This record gives sequence, structure tokens and C-alpha cells, in this order.
Amino acid sequence: MDRFPDDFMFRLNELEFESLISQIATSKRGGRRKLPYVFTEHGVLILSSVLNSKQAIQVNTQVIQIFIRIRIMYLDNTEIRLEIEQIKGKLIRQDKSTELVFGYLDELISSL
Repeated sequence: MDRFPDDFMFRLNELEFESLISQIATSKRGGRRKLPYVFTEHGVLILSSVLNSKQAIQVNTQVIQIFIRIRIMYLDNTEIRLEIEQIKGKLIRQDKSTELVFGYLDELISSL
């Protein structure tokens, strides 16, 4: 437990565990009495220094690669969200400009 502080490993809550069971189609009759612990990205890195079997190293490498892919997906989505916000800002400014033009046109028509 000394190797894995709370930001490296934590216990799932009931809702998270139920979601995990439904996602991986695990039997609910597994006899688990306590909620499982899970590792954060940094916990997986520490775990790789603890586990030395060939299979553990392969699994650990795959998990780290998944964390990398998740980070890339998150960054890609963040960039897309920023671009959408910029487009929204431009549309709002264009809407205000259009309203202003129509206001001037209404004044011009009224004065004729």
C-alpha cells in the first residue's frame, strides 16, 4: 500500500463497479465481498516495477498504451471543442452585425 497512494490506486465505488460488471459481462456471482482497487496511469507505471513476470509486463505495456491513446483522444476532442467555441463566437458576432445592419435598414426605410 505504501507504493500506491490514493492518486495511484483507489477503490471503486458501488456504482462504478456495477458499471464495470455490465461492460465486461462479468458474473455477479463472483463472490466478491469488497469493491476492487483500480490503478491510475501513474499506478500502472509503479506496478510495472513491482511485477516481473513476462505476462505481467505485456499486460502492463498494453495498459500504458491504452492510457496514451485515451490522452490523445482527450486532447483531440479538446481541440475540436475549442474550434467549435471559436466558430460560435464568430457566428454570434456576425449575428450582432446583421442585426445592426437590419436596424439601419429599418431606420432608412422609416425615414423615406
